[in-house]
Amino acid sequence: MEVTRTFDILDRIGKQFGNKEDMLAARINGSWKKYSSKEYVKAAYYVAYGLLAIGLKKGDKIAMISNNRPEWNFLDMGMSMAGIVNVPIYPTISDEEYTYILNHSAPKLVIVSDSILYKRLESIAKEINSIQKVYTFNKVEGAPFWQIILEKGKENEEQYREELEQIKSLIDPGEMSTILYTSGTTGMPKGVMLSHNNLVSNAITTSHHIAYDSRHRSLSFLPISHVYERMVNYNFQYKGISVYYAENIGTIARDSQEIHPQIFGAVPRLLESVYDKIIARGKELSGIKRALFFWAVKLGNKYDPESGNGLLFSLKLKIADKLIFSKWRKSLGGCNTIITGGAAIQPRLVKVFWAAGIEVYEGYGLTETSPVISVANQVTKEFKIGCAGMIIKDVEVKIAEDGEILARGPNIMLGYYKEPDMTREVINEDGYFHTGDIGTVVDGIWLKITDRKKEIFKLSSGKYIAPQAIENKFKESLLIDQLMVIGENQKFASAIISPNFSALQTWADEHGFSLNGKGESIRDKRVLNAFQEEVNRLNEQLGQVERIKRFKLVADEWTPLSGEMSPTLKLKRKVISEKYADIISEIFAVDSEK
Repeated sequence: MEVTRTFDILDRIGKQFGNKEDMLAARINGSWKKYSSKEYVKAAYYVAYGLLAIGLKKGDKIAMISNNRPEWNFLDMGMSMAGIVNVPIYPTISDEEYTYILNHSAPKLVIVSDSILYKRLESIAKEINSIQKVYTFNKVEGAPFWQIILEKGKENEEQYREELEQIKSLIDPGEMSTILYTSGTTGMPKGVMLSHNNLVSNAITTSHHIAYDSRHRSLSFLPISHVYERMVNYNFQYKGISVYYAENIGTIARDSQEIHPQIFGAVPRLLESVYDKIIARGKELSGIKRALFFWAVKLGNKYDPESGNGLLFSLKLKIADKLIFSKWRKSLGGCNTIITGGAAIQPRLVKVFWAAGIEVYEGYGLTETSPVISVANQVTKEFKIGCAGMIIKDVEVKIAEDGEILARGPNIMLGYYKEPDMTREVINEDGYFHTGDIGTVVDGIWLKITDRKKEIFKLSSGKYIAPQAIENKFKESLLIDQLMVIGENQKFASAIISPNFSALQTWADEHGFSLNGKGESIRDKRVLNAFQEEVNRLNEQLGQVERIKRFKLVADEWTPLSGEMSPTLKLKRKVISEKYADIISEIFAVDSEK
């Protein structure tokens, strides 16, 4: 059957994968609750009938603020069939952002996951005229439970069946399906309007880059409110791949070991964290076990997945796999395919994970491009280290004179909600979307991202600095968790560094002393010397102008909850600059480049 609207995926599931017992699943009270394809389809239709029964109309909006869970899909597909616009919102943003988004989008209903979010959103919702009611996915005392809508649908199925089919038949693939508010690294978020065709075309095209099918399982833990996980969710359902939702980001290892997924989507920051934890465990070993562990890691860092390194290297890799790397895969439940996006991944991580039998495929895109513009191909094993995959079918890419990546295709958004002027600023008369990213096309196929256009800055000497590439290089150090390069209009580049305090504690133990809290640690001369050595070592791999001349350590760990990073784990440069304004002033309060 032809799939052109998001709800067509649901009908495809019913027809092609009707006997699948675990289409969707979530861990509840210590065990996995599985929903068959039949249960999924039935629940989504009941939701659609229920929404019509309680008075919602085509074009109305519903905001969902929730963790990843099967029920999210029931509502999403039910809304889609009824022509209701889904407005998913991150559960981790501020009250100010909630107020702005809900006022801007004007939803009729809000659905939240738990009691904590209900308490926050109930008071906010009372001040917004459009919102009629706030429902919950979990049972919360005094709150309307989402199954009220489902039960209403069951009761009124006969009455609304024909009306729903009529609504479905009149929905054009080019109609708006969802409004996704970009997390934004500066200012208030923008509402990205995506059509059915935007999402479906991207899901189907990228599905041809995935080798798995209805016999396989995936684990989902990136926020489904973000376009990347949302599209991957449609991609996997289109192919009949089971989607298991992790309990939370901290249970990924346990959940993987329980369900043994073949594939999951990730961001580079997560893979960095997994790698750091593996290395930390290796440092706890002693004697021959420790020596073998780091021999395998060193071997992995030299691995070239594209060439294989030759016969002798392959023999060594088989030994390393038997002794070391097989345990890495076991810790991930046997998962051997990871699709990563959201930021550039360090080439060394790609090499070592491939050496360990965990294939990492990189992709690139934005919320405004639904999201994928380019991605490597698992089916054909086509990828290129240092590039964000190959430009996908039906998407055109060209590089502007200033190096900005422009894209055109069926994945480009309808525009920014209520912001026609802003839309015209990013989509030109020829239909090309200005990504704001700087890059090149390698061999006419591969897309290489070098930096964000708006983040590139100029030193007082007139030399340009591209911070992302430098930051990515410095995060190769196990001691550095996050780093932001600074120096606009200054004589030299410098950095604010948030240490990896877990790795720092391990380092201190190895050197025979203890750390006394984060605040004391960043002032300890031994720690400062260690960081200076790391900075010196990594500076050697950079051009003279790019080198970090000065740095300051901070005692804070940067996260979306603390505000220094977006929900998609990008640095909020403005927030960080304002928070550490005094430190930045101190860094540049010099007359030389000492």
